Amino acid sequence: MTLLEDRCRLVLIVPDADDDAVLSEKLAHALRGGDVASVILPQYGLDEVSFQKRAEGLVAIVQEAGAAALVAGDSRVAGRAKADGLHILGKVEELAEAIEKFTPKMIVGAGGASDRHTALEVGEARPDYIFFGKLDGDIKPEAHPKNLALGEWWASMVEIPCIVMGGTDIASVLQVAETGAEFVALRSAVFDHPAGSAAAISEINALLDEKAPRFDA
Repeated sequence: MTLLEDRCRLVLIVPDADDDAVLSEKLAHALRGGDVASVILPQYGLDEVSFQKRAEGLVAIVQEAGAAALVAGDSRVAGRAKADGLHILGKVEELAEAIEKFTPKMIVGAGGASDRHTALEVGEARPDYIFFGKLDGDIKPEAHPKNLALGEWWASMVEIPCIVMGGTDIASVLQVAETGAEFVALRSAVFDHPAGSAAAISEINALLDEKAPRFDA
């Protein structure tokens, strides 16, 4: 997950759906809208077989669009679906095991850091990124203040990139960008956008291009 841009980039969280074909179509449409750094595929309530089937279809779509496909939680599914990486939701021990086993062949990122102490423990394991917030944590228009504060604190002192979960409003990407976070994650702000997901991504990139702070070279 490279920092190709000199400003905050978008990470997409795939929503849940009853129909994988419809979900594939929605994701492919979204990715036609412009720059997306990576796409995280949560398991939601799916059993392993159903999740693998979904992941195999979605990973191919993500990779074809030039983004990194990250499977949340299940390393076997990630491997079989030929994903680019793994998003670890569990304890630091589980993260350290995954890093030892899969790095550098796969991206290994960490969720579940809800306070500074845990974040620093996660940082000691040296993941490829740390995620502040929950994958389904976009329940308000704005990003959660605690996640913004953690992102700002982390970005100011740690070199490991961070992703901060945004809100249901596209404008929340600027709240995140202003913390210095390298990535902003969105789900419903993109997939439930009234003008469509591709239009949402186009609008997000235009906003970030125009108003997001630039990183030092």
